[in-house]
Amino acid sequence: MNMKRCIKLMSLLGLLPLTMLALPAPAPAQDLVKEALNGFPTQTIRLEFSSPAKLRGLPNYSSLRQRYIGPKLRKLVDELGQLGIRETDISGLVLGWQPGSAEMALYGFATGNFGAQAIAESAQERNMAPNAIAGKQAYCLEAGIAGTCVVVLQDSVGAFGSLTALTAMLEARGGQVPSIGSDSRMAGLVERADKDAPIWGVAVGPAIADWFRGWMPNQGSLKLDWQKVFGDVSSLTYSVAAADNVTLGLKMDCKSSESATSLRQVFDGLKLVQQMAWDSQNPGKPNPFKAMNVGLEGNQVSLSLTTGYAELELASGAPN
Repeated sequence: MNMKRCIKLMSLLGLLPLTMLALPAPAPAQDLVKEALNGFPTQTIRLEFSSPAKLRGLPNYSSLRQRYIGPKLRKLVDELGQLGIRETDISGLVLGWQPGSAEMALYGFATGNFGAQAIAESAQERNMAPNAIAGKQAYCLEAGIAGTCVVVLQDSVGAFGSLTALTAMLEARGGQVPSIGSDSRMAGLVERADKDAPIWGVAVGPAIADWFRGWMPNQGSLKLDWQKVFGDVSSLTYSVAAADNVTLGLKMDCKSSESATSLRQVFDGLKLVQQMAWDSQNPGKPNPFKAMNVGLEGNQVSLSLTTGYAELELASGAPN
């Protein structure tokens, strides 16, 4: 069994790629979350807020970002650059996901140092014609409905996603169709999230297994059916706090106390296997998984892990 790959499951670095964008100043969290609740369509099954301005103070931020920024956001950053929006112009993100034909569709809202006129001028220089979407001027960076489109809602506030997703977002924002703010389950999860954390998110349905798969894209010889493992989990909330160390907190609400007990047993087993794998792969190095706590209370399973940045790099398989 390739236990080094197994170790990656509990690495916090699977969370950071979708959120670690360098930013100059904090975005007002309540405004971004309000945009998401009002603008994400009801098909949204995962929402993640981040305050990258806070993340800029992370130790070894530059090297961590270079190693672990996710491919979807890397592509998005490159595309936004075509419109003159630099990575450092972005000051906040709220991301949403919904089921797609092949993979989860990603979209979101951003705040930062950009405006409609400057974007229009950049688009004109590149011969990008605007598309009318729900009364707004959008610029699509790729041909076809799957390409990323960007629209400035007002100076310093924009939205992005495929043509289909962006249209649904603007219609929800305009009150033409329901938004996730009208979904008591999602709205309730967002309300209970740890909003003091620089990264936090909520997920339901298939987005729960998809989130865990993002932690461990290559399972090696460890064959786990994540959809089956989390089949009785109705919701996931998570948060990441970063200071001298990094702390991950998870809460998973299960459909029954019996399914919660079974899920805890899965995590207890993974913890034991990963501790053994760590000692084999990194002899003499501090083992971050010894600090991982798995709790059970009624229908809820909780997981917490606090570890240092050096241990995170080792857990991800990064070179020393």
